[in-house]
Amino acid sequence: MMAKRILVPLDRTQNSEAVLPLVYDLARGAGSTVRLLHVKPVPNNVVSDSGRVVAYADQEMTRLEAEGLTYMDALAAQLQDVPVERVVRFGNPAHEILLEAETFGADVIALTTAGRGRLRPTLSRSIAARISRKSTVPVLLLREPSRRRVPVSAESQSKVSSWAATSRS
Repeated sequence: MMAKRILVPLDRTQNSEAVLPLVYDLARGAGSTVRLLHVKPVPNNVVSDSGRVVAYADQEMTRLEAEGLTYMDALAAQLQDVPVERVVRFGNPAHEILLEAETFGADVIALTTAGRGRLRPTLSRSIAARISRKSTVPVLLLREPSRRRVPVSAESQSKVSSWAATSRS
């Protein structure tokens, strides 16, 4: 896959960030530009308990944008030697991701989706499905395996129990 512009939607979860190593390999190999995207709901005025407006919607939007850019700065450090751009958008996640893909001229949208379990709204299966159905560019979906408990053997359980007993003494 030769993608010169890779869009990576992120929602502040480890699940959404799991696609970054794959994106790094793709981008480094193809000399691509990566655009990290964080979508937030459109904020309302922030009102105190007494009913006074503490921050207007535009002020809250500025605060949330700065917070999102700071979050993505930390992630951009994982993509050394790859040109990285960061964008924060406000609105419906699926719509904003598709709109950003068009604006950016993305060759591919890379995102992670979980198999089962509780999901954050931004990159839930339904949103990932909507993006892959409506996108005019290829969508790379990395399915994060469900986090199941691994059965512990009786021998291992015995060793842990004896270690715990000796450490209490």
